[in-house]
Amino acid sequence: MLSDIEQRIVERCKALLDDTLALTRDLVRGYSVLGREHGALETMERWFERLELPVTRVPLDAPGFAAHAHRVPTEWDCAGRYNLVAQLNADSPGPHLVFNGHLDVVPAEPTDMWTRLPWEPWEKDGWLYGRGAGDMKAGIAAMTLAVQAVRQAGVVIDFPLTLQTVIEEECTGNGALACLHQGFSGDFVLIPEPFGARIYAGQVGVLWFRMRLDGVPAHVLDTRAGRNAIETLIEYLPAFKALEAEINGLPRQAPYDALDSPFNLSIGKIEGGNWASSVPAHAILEGRVGFPPGMTPDEVMERVRHCVATRHAELADAGPAPRVEFHGFRSEGHLVDLEAPGIELLSRCHQDLLGEPPATYLSTCTTDLRAFHVSGAINGTCYGPVAQRIHGVDECVEIDSIRHVLTTYALFIHRWAEMARTMGTRTRGDRS
Repeated sequence: MLSDIEQRIVERCKALLDDTLALTRDLVRGYSVLGREHGALETMERWFERLELPVTRVPLDAPGFAAHAHRVPTEWDCAGRYNLVAQLNADSPGPHLVFNGHLDVVPAEPTDMWTRLPWEPWEKDGWLYGRGAGDMKAGIAAMTLAVQAVRQAGVVIDFPLTLQTVIEEECTGNGALACLHQGFSGDFVLIPEPFGARIYAGQVGVLWFRMRLDGVPAHVLDTRAGRNAIETLIEYLPAFKALEAEINGLPRQAPYDALDSPFNLSIGKIEGGNWASSVPAHAILEGRVGFPPGMTPDEVMERVRHCVATRHAELADAGPAPRVEFHGFRSEGHLVDLEAPGIELLSRCHQDLLGEPPATYLSTCTTDLRAFHVSGAINGTCYGPVAQRIHGVDECVEIDSIRHVLTTYALFIHRWAEMARTMGTRTRGDRS
């Protein structure tokens, strides 16, 4: 049952849906692949200022961050790159609520497979299309306009509230981690990942790896005089499928024990050679492997190295063994505390709006939630719009689901404010 003030919040969310979609479209137009995120960042900064939300740039090259235990080493320069944070009432007492969303997206190529250009958003049959529309610019728009809806409904936000819009979620997680490193922490975090209106219950660990194999170049007049690096590299693919099966075959804790094969290994990139009529001298493979909570990245690194070394021996390859490197993601998995007060509050908001409790979702991928849980010991969950074809062609997000997330978040902020005031009253009573 919604109170009168909550009914006003719902009405303000309906009125602000157009603004929410406008922000989503603006963010889609803001090109934001790795290293080129400024378009989306500048758009977000303008909207924060327009909504009278104080904005701070949080650099990725802050002093001391390079030595952070959970920072992922990168092969690119972080100088001049930053996240954006809008923080309200940072010094106020009470539980600190954090919303976190990532502005970076994966490349849209091949763009000729899209119905329209991926950086020009369009709508059709209740869906909004464009690269990043679902993952996760619509969610960022919803969390931002939720604050505006609460304010317009006459609710005073007097507790600590932070909106984080970060980069490098798709490759390292260093964006969210940089916020935590620089003191932008909290007590509970909500992330609008496009998995729908479900409570995110856990996520796997993830490790990225690279294997480089050296061949012997030669002219194609006598291919036997060389060693084809591409052909040899292909011989290693069955070993990686076997490693995937090996990890999934290990004893695992609940609730991952109920899933058939949750820990996926993907070979996402292969490149090699430089001339069609030359035996290629080099070939490179890049992949990603998931692993269960409780297993460390170091353990998985050793499994990958062993996998490659064993296959090299099996092939009786006279050439040098492939070189294995690790870049990008290297994070352990974790489970969400589903009995945390923030989770229970979100569940009640969901049920009061939809008439039934939310389902839970156990992920086989990873999100920036790992930074808060693993590095900050902060509980939270993901709860967001419904998207299709994320990371694929014609990515899209359901408009009605954006409205629902906007409304749920606004109701959550209001009820969090009430909880914060109650806790503050109790604290003052205890002191007296």
